[in-house]
Amino acid sequence: MNRDRFHGICKQFSGKVKEQWGTLTDDPHAVAAGTRDRLAGRIQERRGISKQEADRQIEDFMSRNRNWRDLSRR
Repeated sequence: MNRDRFHGICKQFSGKVKEQWGTLTDDPHAVAAGTRDRLAGRIQERRGISKQEADRQIEDFMSRNRNWRDLSRR
């Protein structure tokens, strides 16, 4: 297991904790941040890439699919 994969697992765990804290305190921003951290951690773990690259891939996806969130609410 390389270092990036290990950091991905840690990021998933911290994202889950952040998500649970947001649920406990009724803070939707913390829940969203935790979900994003979990996604970045999963990408990092599965692909064995750096944190910056995983964040860049999420940003790239979100910029290409700006209306994705609106479509999921229908």
